[in-house]
Amino acid sequence: MAKKKEVHISKNEQQLLDGLAIIKAHPLFGKLDFYYRTAPKSVMGKNVCAKTSYLGRYSYYSGGLILNKDCDRTPSEWAHIIAHCMLHLCFGHFDAERMPGFFDENGNWRVECDFRLWNMACDIYICKFLADIKFGTPFVTQTDIQRFGSVSSELKIYNELIREHFSAAENIFGTAGEFPDMNEPEKPIVYTNNQKNEFVTKFAFALADSVRTVINSAGNRTVNNAPPSVMQRAAAWFINHYPLLGGLATGFKIVDTRECPTQLNDISIAAVNVIDGEIYVNRAAGLSFEEWKFVLAHEYLHAGLQHHARRQGRDPELWNVACDFVINGWLKEMQIGQMPTRGLLYDEDLKNFSAEEIYDELIKNIRQSSKLETFRGHGKGDIIADGYMGKLNAPTTLDEFCKNALRSGLEYHQSNTRGFIPEGLIEEIRALAMPPIPWDVQLAEWFDVYFAPLEKRRSYARPSRRQSSTPDIPRPSLIPADVPEHSRTYGVIIDTSGSMSPEMIGLALGAAASYSVAKEVPFVRVVFCDADAYDIGYVSPEDIAGRVRVQGRGGTVLQPAVDLLENAKDFPKNAPILVITDGYIEDDLCIKHEHAFLIPEGNRLPFRAWGKVFYFK
Repeated sequence: MAKKKEVHISKNEQQLLDGLAIIKAHPLFGKLDFYYRTAPKSVMGKNVCAKTSYLGRYSYYSGGLILNKDCDRTPSEWAHIIAHCMLHLCFGHFDAERMPGFFDENGNWRVECDFRLWNMACDIYICKFLADIKFGTPFVTQTDIQRFGSVSSELKIYNELIREHFSAAENIFGTAGEFPDMNEPEKPIVYTNNQKNEFVTKFAFALADSVRTVINSAGNRTVNNAPPSVMQRAAAWFINHYPLLGGLATGFKIVDTRECPTQLNDISIAAVNVIDGEIYVNRAAGLSFEEWKFVLAHEYLHAGLQHHARRQGRDPELWNVACDFVINGWLKEMQIGQMPTRGLLYDEDLKNFSAEEIYDELIKNIRQSSKLETFRGHGKGDIIADGYMGKLNAPTTLDEFCKNALRSGLEYHQSNTRGFIPEGLIEEIRALAMPPIPWDVQLAEWFDVYFAPLEKRRSYARPSRRQSSTPDIPRPSLIPADVPEHSRTYGVIIDTSGSMSPEMIGLALGAAASYSVAKEVPFVRVVFCDADAYDIGYVSPEDIAGRVRVQGRGGTVLQPAVDLLENAKDFPKNAPILVITDGYIEDDLCIKHEHAFLIPEGNRLPFRAWGKVFYFK
């Protein structure tokens, strides 16, 4: 009997097969049936990884993928490339009704578009989709994808490419190198007689089934297919019906408090743990389905709006209460679910107020405000996370997931007109896309208010350097403006108590010194203070940075330093004061001059500050 001929598989082809295995094991792409065939690079082209084809056969249409088995890609890269080509079919990119075009007088669809530019628009849309779901290893950077902003459809991207005069030769988003990765059909696909695109239909079912699997897993649904609880059904409602919060809902696990550690058994209704991506719910609260929708939306917005990270040294419970007032007002306007009868913080008079403004009002009466009830209970905030720095080796932090999910949800919600959203909530979600201003930049802006750039003037008292070239024509020189010695100055009060580390003092002093030099401040009045004030007098900015000797190291009482500066006859009445402290001040401060505080991030002042507060780290 003749021996079977051994089949040798090259390294590149084995990587392709491993990539196909990743696709088949995926909860979404693995549910899609598709045809593919391999071809060598001599047929496909040197830089071509894969292509999508759509061939007409009688009244039916079939799609398939052509994969270059000689292309050197890792399995993760192949999985991303194959998914990219599959999505061309699943998103209906060959369908006439999705392309730019119109119906003529005979009812036939007429497409008038540059197919290669349409291919590029579809490639960009798919790259954005795969980047959002973090699948495989992408072949384009996130920076390239973000060039096209937050456009929400292929047609909008195509119109933008036309408007900005892009060329199809600039397409770096496809899988076929300099060639289009969609084989152009003889004519666009037009479905008649109730025909449907089977790929689009199968993708919709596969997507719904994979989402159902995620919900069951997140909700700890038992193996025996026990019916979901009312809280789990409320979470599923957001995924299926409310895109603004649907993305956030997929990222959080609903946990019954009976399964929580003992320290979380004090939760009255619900609380959110942003670090672990969990929402703790108390089934014994006895809320209805509509009430649970309201509660879950409340917790989703806490996470999505980054309330845990925006606290910046404020009292945790009071900040939580202020955020509750804002969120509950928005949810009432959006008519999401039904307000529970307990644990609810809502005041019609606080409408259109920001959380920061409400916090400033609450802190006026700390004793009464600290007793307000959140969904966790009396005097306890339902935001458990105290800040999130990201998990080690994680491709994306949970903070980034929450922000991206909320931004994407807003984009889809508005593009599909899915309901009313308050303007204040829209502004906060859009603000998440902007990175926070660093503390040193904020401090520089504060200096700009009080120390405008000095204008130079021309004077004939000193001849210009160009005077020798024109002896008969007098040329004035450019000299700095004359300003009184102490008119351009400010005071610096430095907390030198034992709780202030030398590194902390050095960092704050270095920032003050650098901006003083930049703003041409000749001298700064420096006062060290702990239990008593130590007046150093006027010091040049260069001496502040490294040659000032710190005195003191006792307790923290800063009022004597404030009184010393404000009563000093040689200190201008309109000069601002910068207070550098760690926030552990024993008494309230009464400062009549314009002032600002510079304190470490995570600390807070024990009183309401009337001046600016900058948090350095």
